Amino acid sequence: NTMSMDPADVDHETDNPDSPEKKDATDTQTSLDQNQKFHPLRVWIPILLILGMILARVIPSVINNGPTHLWMSPTFGPALCGILILLWWITLSRARWTERIVGFLGVIAIAASTIALVDQSMRGPAIPVLTIPIGMVAFSVGAILFGRLRSFRRTILMLFLACCGFGSSVLLRSDGFWGNYEIGLDWRWNPSAEDLMLAKLSEQPTVELAAISPVDFEAWLSDPKWPGYRGRDRSGRQWGTNLSTDWSANPPKEQWRIAVGPGWSSFAVAGNLLFTQEQRGKQETITCFMADSGSEVWATQIESRFDDPLGGPGPRATPTIANGALYVQGAHGQLMRIDPTNGMIAWQNDIKISSQQQNPPQWGFSSSPLVIDSAVIVQAGGEDEFGTLAFDTETGDLKWATSSGTHSYSSPHFANLLGEDVVMAVTNDGMKFLDPKTGEAKLNYQWKHNGYRSLQPVVVSNDSVLLPTGLGTGTRRIRIVAGQDGWSAEEMWTSLNMKPDFNDMVLYEGHAYGFDNRIFACIDLETGQRKWKGGRYGKGQILLLEDSGQILVASERGEVVLLKADPSEHVELGKFQAITGKTWNHPIVIGDRLYVRNSQEAACFELPTVK
Repeated sequence: NTMSMDPADVDHETDNPDSPEKKDATDTQTSLDQNQKFHPLRVWIPILLILGMILARVIPSVINNGPTHLWMSPTFGPALCGILILLWWITLSRARWTERIVGFLGVIAIAASTIALVDQSMRGPAIPVLTIPIGMVAFSVGAILFGRLRSFRRTILMLFLACCGFGSSVLLRSDGFWGNYEIGLDWRWNPSAEDLMLAKLSEQPTVELAAISPVDFEAWLSDPKWPGYRGRDRSGRQWGTNLSTDWSANPPKEQWRIAVGPGWSSFAVAGNLLFTQEQRGKQETITCFMADSGSEVWATQIESRFDDPLGGPGPRATPTIANGALYVQGAHGQLMRIDPTNGMIAWQNDIKISSQQQNPPQWGFSSSPLVIDSAVIVQAGGEDEFGTLAFDTETGDLKWATSSGTHSYSSPHFANLLGEDVVMAVTNDGMKFLDPKTGEAKLNYQWKHNGYRSLQPVVVSNDSVLLPTGLGTGTRRIRIVAGQDGWSAEEMWTSLNMKPDFNDMVLYEGHAYGFDNRIFACIDLETGQRKWKGGRYGKGQILLLEDSGQILVASERGEVVLLKADPSEHVELGKFQAITGKTWNHPIVIGDRLYVRNSQEAACFELPTVK
């Protein structure tokens, strides 16, 4: 009874496409074919590019004497690496072409949507510095984590992480950059220091104008103790104060503290009056305060707001007191003469029109007015003969104009050299020595600099000047020589041991003290050789206390540091936290009173002195 099966029947059953065995074999083969189309991603390239982003951020602090444009490394280097990551994805990632196209278009769409949605303050440099790098790092992390998945899910996961990375910028607000090109960030929904100041402006202390007698105004304005930017001769030197060095036992005492609007102006001081410039919403504001209380006397406003994504909003120049009048330069180019007793505008000129420019410079008009006799002189940076301009102090009419480079963030500087009065104009081309009456050039010293110059020249003697330049170029000392054909100049030395960025230096007993990039330093005036380097105060500003041989530093973080002006070593005598926030404004000392401000607040301190 044993049953036998025909071989033909067996073959027929095996060949049946509907048989379970055949279906399993087909499904297995299909899965294998699909897996073979998805290759693991080549992730070592994005890993190297992420390391490149980190390197681009730290290069400026590692290379001490790098080229002029090294500052661009942390600004654009990470963004370039982010673009290269996208290029890797589309060319060398080993992803399927459908993945590459979807991933590429997805990243572009996410980035574009983010840029459209971010806060206004996050547009500009914040995009290459923060938004693009974070977004592309998140995309790369997705490739590293999920690159071995053999399905389209990895691309979806990478785009999800990219969306999170790019989208984080939508939650943020920027208040500009610090001196090391770190971006200042806060949550978008938090009010800014300016918002808080404007909300409480009505609560700020004020004093009735009528409470100040005309006799007091006249006495104060007839002999201003600190008439403008960096003092009477713009050298950043103060006389008449000898500070105690024991701040531990006898620390500085706060006298008052007030909120102020954004701006990098310092103070001009006449008697009990402080004059400065600030931004209050859409109004650029010139403000007069009482020096003993911080109470507002008057505020004059014009409809103007300059907002630079690197430096933040607000005016850049410092008012000048001269011949009983106040002269101010706005960031958009409004040059004004103001009555310092009541804030009334006597005349106003638009420097953009006078210098035939369509727009202000990249970082705004920054020239603090220089008044010599009947001329108020400013740097305009216009083309052709409209580099430096002089206006009549009484009428505001243009007196003369002369070429002096295409841009400058320095202020005109008066000096007496070889027995003659000159105005020194520092520009990207070098430095011009001008006749203050006619604007005629007595000497056009050429030392071109590819970056910006925003420093004051330093008079060493009646025939010698320091020309501080900046990152990658350093400082040069020149000697002026009078000959039959006029003035000429010879280079005495050029030193990379002192490379101030926008941080002015001071001289004391044959040595120059200032910032070599972000570290404080001292060099020999005869040779340019470094004596020492130490003290990390960011990119702060300094003031020489001539009578006591001390240097007062207002650090970038708002600390006030007292140093000994000693060429043998770096010696800190005292330190305290004076104000909060980024501080690029020059400090002032009048008697035993220290006045400091930044883009958020201003304060006055009583300093301990030696009796």
